[in-house]
Amino acid sequence: MNENLFASFATPTMMGLPIVILIIMFPSILFPSSNRLVNNRLISIQQWLVQLTSKQMMAIHNNKGQTWTLMLMSLILFIGSTNLLGLLPHSFTPTTQLSMNLGMAIPLWAGTVFMGFRHKTKAALAHFLPQGTPIFLIPMLVIIETISLFIQPVALAVRLTANITAGHLLIHLIGGATLALMNISPSTALITFIILILLTILEFAVAMIQAYVFTLLVSLYLHDNT
Repeated sequence: MNENLFASFATPTMMGLPIVILIIMFPSILFPSSNRLVNNRLISIQQWLVQLTSKQMMAIHNNKGQTWTLMLMSLILFIGSTNLLGLLPHSFTPTTQLSMNLGMAIPLWAGTVFMGFRHKTKAALAHFLPQGTPIFLIPMLVIIETISLFIQPVALAVRLTANITAGHLLIHLIGGATLALMNISPSTALITFIILILLTILEFAVAMIQAYVFTLLVSLYLHDNT
């Protein structure tokens, strides 16, 4: 089998045109808005989960930070749904693309930093130079703190990309090993198949956890700057 290991991470095309925009828009269909007086069970569960998550995540924020509630809830729903849909066979996961994750992380990080410089200018500048720093260390610490600040969105994007990509590669490798062992050693193939099932269950948990971690870190950056 000469299948490319990274073929599933290539951007899908239809008639020579990339359809990644349609794939990104697809998760919005999973969260319909109801105009009924009494919602069905599915929408009620979705609303309860959103309210529970928003209450837990936004409890530390002041009034300025709570204006980001809708954006952060939309972010966690989008990342979580795309991660879960990417676990379906013959599907594409947009969050395995570093460019897309950077496209989400950089504007959100920049928005929190700009809010910090606008509303808490002195506190934002004070992060670059901790109190009590010796004079001869001031230039070095300013450079280090500046680099650490600009590394935050890169760390956000790389963390999400690496975790989702690693899980997909493991599933691909173990699935291929299971198929190869079916004719050689059925008992070994059964063991690897059980491992594949357990890994798939773990990946469902990782898909939700990574969505929560990404949104939580953005929320913490917002809290530090409001």
